[in-house]
Amino acid sequence: MMQAIQTQEIMRKSLHHELVDRLQMLIIHAELVPGAKVPEKLLCDRFGVSRTPLREALKVLASDGLVRLEPNRGAWVTQVTLDEVQDVFPVLGALEALSGELACNHITDTEIDEVQALHDQMMQSYERRDLDAYFDINQKIHRAILSAARNSTLTTSCQALSLRMQRARYLANMTEGRWYAAVQEHEKIMKHLAARDGPKLAATLLDHMDAKRASVVRWLQAREAAEEEEQ
Repeated sequence: MMQAIQTQEIMRKSLHHELVDRLQMLIIHAELVPGAKVPEKLLCDRFGVSRTPLREALKVLASDGLVRLEPNRGAWVTQVTLDEVQDVFPVLGALEALSGELACNHITDTEIDEVQALHDQMMQSYERRDLDAYFDINQKIHRAILSAARNSTLTTSCQALSLRMQRARYLANMTEGRWYAAVQEHEKIMKHLAARDGPKLAATLLDHMDAKRASVVRWLQAREAAEEEEQ
């Protein structure tokens, strides 16, 4: 479930938020395996914290749907399900589309340059076939567009749903064909953002999220079929 422990102590000033962030990354990157029990003692040793702040952080993850808390049994990493993906992605797509349209109304030239710089970095990751770096920069691009929308309610809603779907996108196999298509979609996103064309950017983001949903659905269906064969 988890490999050898590496000490990664967290500064006390930002303990709660940093601990939540690190646990989220362990789940998104499947170091904490879906369906497995959260190894509290190992995590306390890894981050140099007591069980109290760890359990407080797990409560936040439970509210985000990343873990399930069971009385007297601890916390368990939730599974990514087909129903959840089919329910969440359309809503997330609509929110992303709205963020794009609003961003075109508010984004500054400097912010466009910053997003373009991120896009260039992402393209370099694609050329290197560095999927981890690609995913990380991809998320920064979407967060930058969301930030440019200047709408705190939209930001809160979009980030909560995006967090639930990040691990699904990370777990799903990225085929060469899908990766190429995703890069082409991001080229269009940058084109419409630079032109401040809200309707076109909204439509492109909506299509982009639907393509991601279809990719994750195919992976989940294949996983379920493989599990059925094993039974």
